[in-house]
Amino acid sequence: MKRQPDIENRSGIILLEAMLAVAIFAIAVLALGQCMQQCIQAEAMKEEDAHARRLLENRMVEIEAGEQPINETKREELKGDYAGMTLITTPVQVKAKNEDDNDIVGIVDITLDLEWTTNSVPHSKTLEFYVTPRTH
Repeated sequence: MKRQPDIENRSGIILLEAMLAVAIFAIAVLALGQCMQQCIQAEAMKEEDAHARRLLENRMVEIEAGEQPINETKREELKGDYAGMTLITTPVQVKAKNEDDNDIVGIVDITLDLEWTTNSVPHSKTLEFYVTPRTH
């Protein structure tokens, strides 16, 4: 008669072990899901950053080629693929002198500021470069 209680106690222990194993597995699955979500968010941010960088580089090439005027500060609300982004172009005449103490003219410091919002979080990216405007 002593064997009967041992089997019942052992069944209870096996049930507790199974429940503990399921709980550990569930926690591991939740942690893995959280990691996947963070990876997806990081990838989206990386794509957004590359998109913004391409826009700034394209505008820099347009300015260097003389296709975009740089007479004054300009603020543009972009459309198309770049909808929701605002590009601010700020030209500043460089005041510098050469080694003979003569003024260097015709060099413009251009700052391109790109601003956008994703999920109510503001983002920005800046590109600064020098250009000598072309005369047509």
